[in-house]
Amino acid sequence: MSYTELKREVFEANMELQRRGLVIYTFGNVSQIDRDKGVIAIKPSGVSYDQMKAEDMVIVDLENNIVEGSMRPSSDTKTHIHLYRHFNEIGGVTHTHSTYATAWAQAKQSIPCFGTTHADYVHGDITCTRELTDTQVNGDYELETGIQITDAYKDRDPKAAPMVIVAGHAPFTWGKDAAQSVYHAALLEEIARMAYLTRTLDQHAGALKKSVMDKHYLRKHGKDAYYGQSNRG
Repeated sequence: MSYTELKREVFEANMELQRRGLVIYTFGNVSQIDRDKGVIAIKPSGVSYDQMKAEDMVIVDLENNIVEGSMRPSSDTKTHIHLYRHFNEIGGVTHTHSTYATAWAQAKQSIPCFGTTHADYVHGDITCTRELTDTQVNGDYELETGIQITDAYKDRDPKAAPMVIVAGHAPFTWGKDAAQSVYHAALLEEIARMAYLTRTLDQHAGALKKSVMDKHYLRKHGKDAYYGQSNRG
């Protein structure tokens, strides 16, 4: 894929955040990696969606050096790079400050699997990371944010839970490309809203039965999945 094509795909993914109401002003960022070239394209720092153009996307290498672009990349670029380095199967990353997902992050609480909507897309809770220590905050903050995320996935498949909330901060999601990472960001926000409403109606609401959770996740994502249409010639 050319740099022009990569920038275009990342630009369109970033604009989808605005269309979905997941960001305002300069909030959030989306990136996509070209693993063959060893580069990512990412939203420029502090540029509003109303003013942004495809050519404004910044190409950086995996050492955070600018390869192409006249603007500074997102301040969260090191977090994105860390996720690409450690989650080898992902191709896109999205970061938002969407309202309900961020509220759970600010409460420093993982989102329980209360129902089948959640279970259709995430196997288990949506994890809230540990808080950063003062040493981490005062060190390489964005890299340390990425480390907090990957530490939370030491015993978890990132494909089975393609979304996380960072304690005191906001959500990150990922997918096979930038577009799918945005799709997961939209799903996360809706799941977070439903969970908030569930907890509001019943502060003692329990998690979905494991058998039902497993059924809903595996019928869409398991080796014998049967949800949706099979490819036909």
